[in-house]
Amino acid sequence: MSGLQGEAEPDRITDEDGVAVESALVGENLELSYPTSEGTVVECARLDIPEGAVTALVGPNGSGKSTLLNSLSNHLTPEAGTVRLRGNDIESLGRKELARELGHLSQENDSLGSITVEELAYHGRYPHRGFFDSVSEEDSDAVERALELAGVADLRDAEIGQLSGGQKQLAWIAMVLAQDTEVLLLDEPTTFLDLYHQFRVLETVRQLNEERDVTVAIVLHDISQAARFADYLVAMDDGELYDWGPPEDVVTEQLLADVFDVEATVEYEPELQILPRRALPK
Repeated sequence: MSGLQGEAEPDRITDEDGVAVESALVGENLELSYPTSEGTVVECARLDIPEGAVTALVGPNGSGKSTLLNSLSNHLTPEAGTVRLRGNDIESLGRKELARELGHLSQENDSLGSITVEELAYHGRYPHRGFFDSVSEEDSDAVERALELAGVADLRDAEIGQLSGGQKQLAWIAMVLAQDTEVLLLDEPTTFLDLYHQFRVLETVRQLNEERDVTVAIVLHDISQAARFADYLVAMDDGELYDWGPPEDVVTEQLLADVFDVEATVEYEPELQILPRRALPK
């Protein structure tokens, strides 16, 4: 149950079968840019992140995936357009109110080398506590659960600065899991991880979704992994939304050619498989 005050009517979109799908997050008429960019970086008429599902944002480097995710988390204010969280304009929400509902793990994290993994995880509890509140049993339980889910319980006493790149990434994932939100945004969380830990992260995401009904939007570099683990794909190309829908509808040989400049065969039975052949000339 959402804790948003004065919650508006939910946003909905109709899928290809004519079924109404409720959306946790909606971006509408978005124009996104950075102070250092020349002109608009991303233009998007409408983006939906369905409630209770895992949505993967895919596309080549520079296609606008992370930029779009930053706008959904209110880390980037649109030049035009709006982002709504369960019907509420995200800019109308206070910082703590938003953080109780939405967790965001970016690619760039502050260097906190002298604190331990467990201490970092407790940072994720700040939206649920007052300034002078001591750690509660609920906080401790949430941190324990997050450390276990992220697979770093055995590293709880290790300092962040002493960890490998992959271990640091898992520690940051534990922090955002400890935030215990109903909506989770992850920007390439499998970066720096070996194949085993990539699957551990993706399986954790799926477990959160299936067991706790967490809505997830995740930027992934590997479209094959995205197609396997996500319920919906958002395909980005050159700052625009190329396609949106279930993987079996979005992942086509035409998409791989148009967006990724790859000639490939796509097989749908017994499960979706992408068989690359060659890079296409640009």
